Amino acid sequence: MDDALQTLRAQLLDAAATRTPLDLRGHGSKAAWRPEPVRAEARVLDLTQLAGISAYEPTELVVTVRAGTSLAELEATLAEQGQCLAFEPPRLGGRGTVGGMVASGLAGPSRASVGSVRDFVLGATMLNGRGELLSFGGQVMKNVAGYDVSRLLAGSWGTLGVLCDVSLKVLPRPVATVTLRFALSAPEALARLTAWSRQPLPLNASLWHEGVLLLRLSGAQAAVDAACQSLGGELLDDAVAMPLWNSLRDRTHALWAFAAQGLPAGQRLWRLSVAPHAPMLRLRGEGLIEWHGGQRWLLSDEPPAAVHEAAAHAGGHAECHVGAAPGEARTALLSPVLARLNRQVRASFDPLGLFSPHASTHAH
Repeated sequence: MDDALQTLRAQLLDAAATRTPLDLRGHGSKAAWRPEPVRAEARVLDLTQLAGISAYEPTELVVTVRAGTSLAELEATLAEQGQCLAFEPPRLGGRGTVGGMVASGLAGPSRASVGSVRDFVLGATMLNGRGELLSFGGQVMKNVAGYDVSRLLAGSWGTLGVLCDVSLKVLPRPVATVTLRFALSAPEALARLTAWSRQPLPLNASLWHEGVLLLRLSGAQAAVDAACQSLGGELLDDAVAMPLWNSLRDRTHALWAFAAQGLPAGQRLWRLSVAPHAPMLRLRGEGLIEWHGGQRWLLSDEPPAAVHEAAAHAGGHAECHVGAAPGEARTALLSPVLARLNRQVRASFDPLGLFSPHASTHAH
């Protein structure tokens, strides 16, 4: 255990001795995206001291990175070798760390085609609530020992422990990428996306907003060319398409910009994760659809109960991203069975509840 890890462990043990909750923080770029707020009395544990790329084997398509490493540094290193993080993690304000990327589990426009952050995690090391350094998974794609535990950290928002190092699968940048534009209503766009998803097409990302469907194709040049001829549509110039995809990836699209300026009373910005083939939901408001229909954003004055019910009926769930009233839950409550499992998992890693956003979420 090196000096940086020793320092973090000492800080963690000191917090454990006084039962002081911890706020695990890198750049703090994703604070607004937390599903639950951090307790006011929480002490900040700065993870940026855990920085650097520990190992990188371009020929093996694997990189091992310390949690406090900036996402920009990692992506620049991969780009030098013609490789990338295929799931396109958001670069919120040009900031963010690798640890925050994994802990949040946030992925960009290509998520429905290439997989989530969890699908690219091969292994990890972490400090649990007892200050023990645990290792899960491995540093090669063929190693599956402890695979599920390392993946469990993706999307856990730091509630299980302090992520120290993570091994990730990386991929070569696609040879060819094009964007097609179609003028379609939302129901028409969903029908097309459902049909196209059943065909052997090099689909990479999609975006529907205000009567326009954008479809991004990526892969071998021959496959992309053949798909363009088959699908039709208007070929969008890269100079126009790239800023649009980046705005979707980095959450700077007009929909988020409007929400960030302050919503009118009663309005909320919702993220709905539903079955991609689900029809349009009968909810009022302005929408944006991505992930081939699987992720839908809704700006609406609908009561929260109606939105949660509609999302559940469509095979998914809803989360209020902006506009939740004070004390209002941003997500629907877990079922009793899932809530019990959640408490048991948290308690096994964090018996004192140091990493739990709320004392009530922890099983004592």
